[in-house]
Amino acid sequence: MPRPASTATRLRLIGGTESTDAPQSGPSDETLVLRARGKDSAATHAFELLYRRHAATALNLAVRIQGSSSDVEDIVHDAFVRAHQRLAELREPAAFRSWLGSIVVRLVRTRLRRRRLIAVLGLATPEPVDLDAVAAPDADPEVRALLAQVYALLQTLPADERIAWTLRHVERHRLESVAALAGCSLATAKRRIARAQDFLKEHFVSPFAEDA
Repeated sequence: MPRPASTATRLRLIGGTESTDAPQSGPSDETLVLRARGKDSAATHAFELLYRRHAATALNLAVRIQGSSSDVEDIVHDAFVRAHQRLAELREPAAFRSWLGSIVVRLVRTRLRRRRLIAVLGLATPEPVDLDAVAAPDADPEVRALLAQVYALLQTLPADERIAWTLRHVERHRLESVAALAGCSLATAKRRIARAQDFLKEHFVSPFAEDA
């Protein structure tokens, strides 16, 4: 029998980071964004500081949504390029981190859709799950097996449902944050998460289930 209730719960123990920002030194994101909107060397330095502060978070976000580290450096690079180009569009400079995350999510979504289409056409095989990239270093064999199965199932879902579920149950974002990152309404985010969860409930089998 599937054990749906424990799947998301246990993923919370091995998945993403806390949704709250870690303490940071130096100027605030708001200050750096305002400086980076200029045209001088100070603006360039300010954006470099934003990159150093948030590149690792963006990289980890892309890895955990995909379930692999394939092309994530290119995704993060493109995300920062787009962020720099559109910095004037950011209405709340203090929200740079979440805004950057939404850009990363859009880029990953495009890649997932392209990969799924290629796979449907029989032109490529599904990407293997990179357990070393997504599992906690101290994850035990049962947890790693669970994680491998969940990501394998997620690969068969539409990109939007996969992303919403991962943001909620792996990245541990609040529903409001899931909707903001995914660029959809709260109701839509809830529906996507529910559909993904129902699919996992139906197909998940404990990798260490005892024979009846």
